[in-house]
Amino acid sequence: MIIDIEKLTVTLGRQKVLDEANFRFTGGSIGLLGPNGAGKTTLIRVLLGFIRPLGGGGTVLDLDIQKDQLVLRQQVGYMPENDCHIPGMTAVSFVGYAGQLAGMAPKDAMQRAHEILYYVGLGEARYRRVETYSSGMKQRIKLAQALVHDPKLLFLDEPTNGLDPKGRLEMLNLIREISSSKGIHVVLSSHLLPDVEWVCSDAVVIDKGRTLAAGKIEELKRPTEAMFECRIKGDRAGYMQQLLVAGCRCIEGDDDVIKVRVPDTQGSRLLLQVARDMQVQIRHLVPLKQSLEDVFLQVIGESNAHL
Repeated sequence: MIIDIEKLTVTLGRQKVLDEANFRFTGGSIGLLGPNGAGKTTLIRVLLGFIRPLGGGGTVLDLDIQKDQLVLRQQVGYMPENDCHIPGMTAVSFVGYAGQLAGMAPKDAMQRAHEILYYVGLGEARYRRVETYSSGMKQRIKLAQALVHDPKLLFLDEPTNGLDPKGRLEMLNLIREISSSKGIHVVLSSHLLPDVEWVCSDAVVIDKGRTLAAGKIEELKRPTEAMFECRIKGDRAGYMQQLLVAGCRCIEGDDDVIKVRVPDTQGSRLLLQVARDMQVQIRHLVPLKQSLEDVFLQVIGESNAHL
């Protein structure tokens, strides 16, 4: 088991940041999803042993997060959201120093620093001082220092922050290759759902410190309701009201489009029956596939509705 936590509770001051969070990760790549302030970064810091939980506990790489912090940190890599470079150091010196902090011999750390900087695309700039780097280059050096000691597990906190579209795609492809080809397990924390859907096979959704959903992304996307996009000619408001009475959920979109969630046993037949009863004409009817964004919005919405 790569990560196994149960009822993890953390308070910072009077605020409960994690509220009995639970999830298990057996390996590969997992996305840690949630809106800003959901508790994602706090969860990573607890898993790294930087913050002691008020309640609950767990393991990372079968190491106890409260008892084995030093051993654990030698086996994981961490790319923080904020810049972590040391002004005045060249990239190769900084990455080599990070390797030594992880327990590598100085000579081995420096050799590995050269290799990993070429790997992340900074080979030609490895002798430049890090504070002269662009935002995109600083993101890459954060990834390099997390990889230098060849970790078994990599924590990435908002790795595409501040990147232009080209740099974002290059970073995501690099992370995807690390997970699929290098045998390193990846935890990707992000509020950008397309990033997670592109890179990860699993996902866990948290909000207000609580775990709302977890599992394989394809399984999470498997709808419990049928979804359709339709456009009608006639009494649009009345049609939507009748669909609501029939147990559907409707969302008004652009260009007079209505997105409808229908109880799965009914399907499009219900939409057609209501249209006949209302004597309105359906001009457009298309079944929709559920995206990770749909899952995210659904579980966040259901959670807030229960508060």
